[in-house]
Amino acid sequence: MGFVLLVLGLALWWGAHLFKRLMPEQRQAMGDKGKGVVALGLLLAVVLMVIGFRMTPFIHVWAPPSFLVHVNNLLVLIAIWMMSPAGQKGRLLNGVRHPMLTGFGLWAIAHLLVNGDLAGMILFGGLWVWSMAEKVVINRAEPQWAPGEAGTLAKDGMFFAGSVVLLVVIGLIHGWIGPWPFGG
Repeated sequence: MGFVLLVLGLALWWGAHLFKRLMPEQRQAMGDKGKGVVALGLLLAVVLMVIGFRMTPFIHVWAPPSFLVHVNNLLVLIAIWMMSPAGQKGRLLNGVRHPMLTGFGLWAIAHLLVNGDLAGMILFGGLWVWSMAEKVVINRAEPQWAPGEAGTLAKDGMFFAGSVVLLVVIGLIHGWIGPWPFGG
């Protein structure tokens, strides 16, 4: 049952995110209430993925070496920074078209490095592939793109400092409800 819920959650995540691009007329016909429907779909997707992941029996695929915990944490820190406002208000990510999706994909890859079970590979692999597919769909729908005005390195530093704090907070919550993410 766990695998079914996990895959159902992933499918709903994909569908809710891609709905606007793949079915623009139907989405537009929904008007503002469509935002609520999509948000509800995403919330349900997350719930299904979490419950499905936790219900799925551990099926060993590979044993990640312990040093990958540190690689994971570094990649997650970079991912959090990429998903922050740094992409729009900083200088370093100014020329990156999809910093949030790239950061999300990096987060998923980081988790693939430290999860050697089948459920982890399905969950984080499915989310990584979604982040790549979403970029392709957006680029096809909106081929013209130019970066906005670049911000400052000081803003990049501010968002990076905030990302460090957020990583610690997320890590503490992660350790409280699941595995301790900082090794040791």
